[in-house]
Amino acid sequence: MNAAVATSVFGAFMVLTVVLGLLAVRGRGRGGGITEWSVGGRSLGAVFIWVLMAGESYTSFSYLGGAGWGYDFGAPVLYVIAYMSCGYAVGYVVGPMLWSYARRHGLVGITDLIAHRYGKPWLGALTALLATVFLLPYIQLQITGMGVVVSTISYGTISLNWAYFIGFAVTTAFVVVSGLRGSAWVSVLKDLLVIGTLAFLVVYVPLHYFDGYGDFLHRVVRERSAWLTLPGHGHSSMGTAWFVTTSLMNAVTVVIFPTTVAGYLGARSADTLRRNAVFLPAYNVLLFVPMLLGLAATFVVPGLADSDSDLALFRLVVDALPAWAVGVVGVAAALSSIVPMAVFMLVIGTMWGRSVLSLVPRLSGERRQRAAARAVVVVAGGVALVLTYTAPDTLVRLSLISYEGMAQLLPMVLLGLVWRRFTLVAGLGGLAAGVALVCVLVFGGHDPVWGVNAGIVGLAANLLVALSLTYAGAGAAGAAADTRPDGEVLADDGVRPGGAEAA
Repeated sequence: MNAAVATSVFGAFMVLTVVLGLLAVRGRGRGGGITEWSVGGRSLGAVFIWVLMAGESYTSFSYLGGAGWGYDFGAPVLYVIAYMSCGYAVGYVVGPMLWSYARRHGLVGITDLIAHRYGKPWLGALTALLATVFLLPYIQLQITGMGVVVSTISYGTISLNWAYFIGFAVTTAFVVVSGLRGSAWVSVLKDLLVIGTLAFLVVYVPLHYFDGYGDFLHRVVRERSAWLTLPGHGHSSMGTAWFVTTSLMNAVTVVIFPTTVAGYLGARSADTLRRNAVFLPAYNVLLFVPMLLGLAATFVVPGLADSDSDLALFRLVVDALPAWAVGVVGVAAALSSIVPMAVFMLVIGTMWGRSVLSLVPRLSGERRQRAAARAVVVVAGGVALVLTYTAPDTLVRLSLISYEGMAQLLPMVLLGLVWRRFTLVAGLGGLAAGVALVCVLVFGGHDPVWGVNAGIVGLAANLLVALSLTYAGAGAAGAAADTRPDGEVLADDGVRPGGAEAA
């Protein structure tokens, strides 16, 4: 009976999700091309951009991983709040600059930006391949997260394998039809449910299992003191140096993450992005809730294995709430997987449609690119799903280098777009050095290295090589080819360094 009630609530909201996606593109999909599908026709206002970008960052990690890290380690999980808040500050400057450059030249993604800056279409295709490797793990992780949610709220009547497929099917159908605009509309529903369920749980759990926050926090200080300081409980490598370097690296990397750039380029104006950057940190307050609930779970359901710690929050929910409430909380968690997964899949489709498949003459043109991008969405989601079933560790291992790998694109994107002298040779040399060093350190079991995040070490090597090649004059003879014929870079594109558009 409990399973039937909870899954009925869940199913009804999934139908509502698809309906919202269809309503979002009503009257737009038939005549629109890849620009309408991938960046919402560059017409999303402040509210939709706010919920969309909050939706990208508030993933299933927020419900499952945040509570799991709070359960396992404690204080180290606060790096998420640190880097996201700092990243919004960086985005206040970078977002409007990227938006202005992309709007002027009709660009719809990070691969377009790189290909346009260096005048090399093949470079956009190379970036798309590299970014796909780093984004696929996020799709797999969201499929896994949604599968765990569906299986748990069904009280085990839906197997994990079927739950994985349900997550893939709903998200793929949703994103193919609705694109970025649909993701923005569904983000509104997701935010209402997330805020409502977390506000309820943060009050209900301490009252239900303890005598309120006083008793709960006193017990945490008395019995879980190791969870309250770095390096946290049972993981000595996540100390102060790791916390600082990881927060710094992620804060600057998140602004060029392909999904973030998609959010930037969907905005109606640069001022929308600036206002968005001011208010988005307030959303981070919600991240404290799963962390606190993870700590509460150490008392209520102690002894969870490492592989089960991500279930800490839902063990509390299933134990304490009636079936209909379990279903509502499950919907909020599922939408926290669907929205970011949809954007990840959409971005991969856009990158391939614009930068890889567009190299084929038959696939040129906005409508053909949109059709190709939609096909890539299905393929990318299918690959992630198959690997979830057959070789889950493959993408999990790749996820170890996702942020560290994407960080290596920073010099090529940001330095390249604001510094005329920066050449293609320097960018590629630094990129190769940074990615190679990150792979060696991470897969060799040396992350962190001397307590420092391996991605920062790789980025330092990347910058050293790139700057050395630039100042040594490597590729100087081809510099004119490396920069667009008119010598145009972002700083010369009518945008002041602070991000404001020149009059």
